[in-house]
Amino acid sequence: MRPRFLPLPTALSLSLAISLSLAGGLSAADAAFTIQKTGSGGLVIQHEGKPFAEYVVDQGNKPYLAPVFGPTGKQMTRSYPMKTVDGEQHDHPHHRGICFGLEDTAGFDTWAEKATFEEQLKNPKQAEKAKARLAALGAIKHREYKEIKGGDKSAVVTAVSDILDVNGRKLMEEQHTITFSATADTRVIDFDIDFIASEGPVKLGDKKDSGFSIRVPTSMAVKNGLGTPGGTIINSEGVKDTDAWAKRAKWCDYSGPVEGETLGVAMLNHPSSFRYPTPWHVRDYGLFTANPFGIQSLDKTQADGTVELKKDEHLKLRHRLIFHKGDAKSASIESAWEAYSKEDRK
Repeated sequence: MRPRFLPLPTALSLSLAISLSLAGGLSAADAAFTIQKTGSGGLVIQHEGKPFAEYVVDQGNKPYLAPVFGPTGKQMTRSYPMKTVDGEQHDHPHHRGICFGLEDTAGFDTWAEKATFEEQLKNPKQAEKAKARLAALGAIKHREYKEIKGGDKSAVVTAVSDILDVNGRKLMEEQHTITFSATADTRVIDFDIDFIASEGPVKLGDKKDSGFSIRVPTSMAVKNGLGTPGGTIINSEGVKDTDAWAKRAKWCDYSGPVEGETLGVAMLNHPSSFRYPTPWHVRDYGLFTANPFGIQSLDKTQADGTVELKKDEHLKLRHRLIFHKGDAKSASIESAWEAYSKEDRK
């Protein structure tokens, strides 16, 4: 299946958009949504004076959002590895908040990071494999912002990153627009991600560990290791928990206990997104990933899903995260997807 491609915006219109957004717009005291730059080049997004999310560009090997807070003010992303908190799971240090990574971009890995292999290097049985993985470790490096804009109804961040090999050579370009909004009972983040084969043809491999992810709070995981009831995974087809892994669905939801409340996050897949409906690499320990790149690696009965982009071709991913109270049914996630599916996500 060929990816869907998008035309590049003209240099004039892009320049105008940057000028307008950056001239007026990092924050406004009377706006519901404000954005402030951090000293490290990241951003802090607030809603009605309360923290919503932080966009981090100088840690790990890719940009990410963390922490992210839900509609009741509770944190909806695991703190580790950014912070070490008692009672949290301390596995998979590359699962940073909300992020994107590919295990194979032209043979280089932006899913994992150096810390992923530190323990393996100490084990003689795993050291050689870990060294080989490190030798293929790439990065998604933030380059610039195209738009930073707060406002009454939403906040918008458009950023460009370069996808690099282990030596810093550019393999392709990634541009994403993140839109933050809210209702009385939800906080919503739209991710419109575009990959551009800016440097020439590039292959994106069929790998299990790839895609757009959130690592949910430990207490919300189906198997949280805390000796307390965990959460629930359910997709649009009614498939639950571990059975939802690798299944295609138009949305998937992860809900459970967070600091005395039942809260959840739904990830919606837009019909215009690459390989909709996406397979879900969603785990009972708290990893929650939409992975349209892993086809055969998620289901051995399928053909290899490696995709090759030609020079200047685009591939787009479109997802909406809804942080909600209660479970998927009480939050009316199916109705939310119906509304989202009718939007024009260019």
